[in-house]
Amino acid sequence: MTQATEFSAGENPVKNMTELVTEIARALVDDPSSVSVEAIADGESTVIRLRVAQGDVGKVIGKQGRTARSMRTILSAASMKLKHRFSLDIVEMGDPSS
Repeated sequence: MTQATEFSAGENPVKNMTELVTEIARALVDDPSSVSVEAIADGESTVIRLRVAQGDVGKVIGKQGRTARSMRTILSAASMKLKHRFSLDIVEMGDPSS
């Protein structure tokens, strides 16, 4: 995975953001062992794909999408500081389109 932005030694913002999303998601769901997160490089940005069990999708999205919107806001704030764009996709396990 190539990154357009240079980061200091020992600093891996993609790894940090995926760990952050993983910990937030595990705190929200009933089945934390089913949470998986992958980072997909897309030019100068990174898509963070969050997969959860089918029954936990609603917990991660929240009422009217508030929880998902909050997670995206956190990623957006980090994106500004790191000068690297992050976006979040939420996918349920077993979704054939992913």
